[in-house]
Amino acid sequence: MEMGLRIQLVAIVVAGGLFFIVFELVRRKRLLERYALLWLGSTVVLLGLAVWKDLLVTVSTAVGIYYAPSALFAVTLAFVLMLLLHFSLVISRLADQNKVLAQKLSLLQQRVEVLESGEAETAEHSARTTRTEIGSLP
Repeated sequence: MEMGLRIQLVAIVVAGGLFFIVFELVRRKRLLERYALLWLGSTVVLLGLAVWKDLLVTVSTAVGIYYAPSALFAVTLAFVLMLLLHFSLVISRLADQNKVLAQKLSLLQQRVEVLESGEAETAEHSARTTRTEIGSLP
């Protein structure tokens, strides 16, 4: 078996395996669909480049990469960088939302404490009034 065919088969198996893993994670509700679309799209492109060697050679020649399987790794790296950027944006948005939620929680806790202290003062005032009234009975 020549080296190019072996690399192509490994790339097909890896891309197909990744596709199956992502599909299975979505099926088990461990990965949200919106993130799965990114992963499935990436694996479909990688699988397509691995299966159609002529397309991979065309892409690698267009980009200026001499060894076609290296173009497959370059495309993979580009997808990984794209996914990292996307997840960085998601994490940034979640951090902002977390800060806002913490501030709202703090305000709610302060309101509860004020209400509880007001109830405690009201209960203490009622107890004093009741004792006074009992003490003034003939």
